[in-house]
Amino acid sequence: MTGVMEALRKTSSIAPIPTVVPGDTPEYQKAGDIGNRTLWVVFVIMLISSLAFYIMAFRVPVQKRMFHILTAFITTFAMISYFAMAVNDGVSYNKITIKQSQKHFPDTFQTVYREVYWARYVDWCLTTPLLLLDLCLLAGLGGAHILVAVVADLIMILTGLFAAFTVETGPKWGWYAMACIAYLVVVYQLGYNGRGIVQNKDKKTATFFSAIAGFTLVLWTVYPIIWGIADGSRNINVDAEIVAYAVLDVLAKPVFGFWLLFTHDAMSGTASIEGFWAHGMSKDGAIRVGDDDEGA
Repeated sequence: MTGVMEALRKTSSIAPIPTVVPGDTPEYQKAGDIGNRTLWVVFVIMLISSLAFYIMAFRVPVQKRMFHILTAFITTFAMISYFAMAVNDGVSYNKITIKQSQKHFPDTFQTVYREVYWARYVDWCLTTPLLLLDLCLLAGLGGAHILVAVVADLIMILTGLFAAFTVETGPKWGWYAMACIAYLVVVYQLGYNGRGIVQNKDKKTATFFSAIAGFTLVLWTVYPIIWGIADGSRNINVDAEIVAYAVLDVLAKPVFGFWLLFTHDAMSGTASIEGFWAHGMSKDGAIRVGDDDEGA
């Protein structure tokens, strides 16, 4: 009996072998205090810049306000976008499930919910065509080139939005590749066609266009890089993503706008737009479809 009790005591002291049960505790990647404060700071910057651009517009005749109005609209749309993001209205979560394969144990799965600021893409769909229009008009590009540049730009932004909400890796980077190709079309229109046409203008305008267009294209090249390491591969957190985009947006919109308007206003022989833009449907500004028939 003593031997049996001793055997039972030894057996009961052996702990059960642990088993691996795949767990799925969701991970939420969202903005913290730094990101939220940054959104409010940029909102204020865009608001002040918009007011400044509207004031600058009213200080010149309506015939010379084209660049002022376009630039003011850029920061106005950006202001609305940043307000939406700051109050958490322009954001959704993208659900990603990450499979982790184990050699000797069952696969585990990790669900990640990452914030995607869709208001940012709405902003870009409205502001980047206006910014392109500023540059195209400065260079003197024709309507066909402007249309191609604007449509390519919209394709770039929309495919980027689709990529941000795509779960599967293959389609996500496929959308990203489409966005990059569309961006190259924009680069071609500004860097090749725009630079070629602006050479027909005075040297000061040509030099200024090369500088501000080059500045813009460099900034725009950084955007897809940030996207690739943020929404694309999730190698940086949401706060770092917000700060990176905020710096780029401030440089690409308010800084771009002040540079464009101050330099443009200082140039002698600033273009004056008459016709419908300045006079509406009056006799001098009426839009004609064709010449009146003579001798009717």
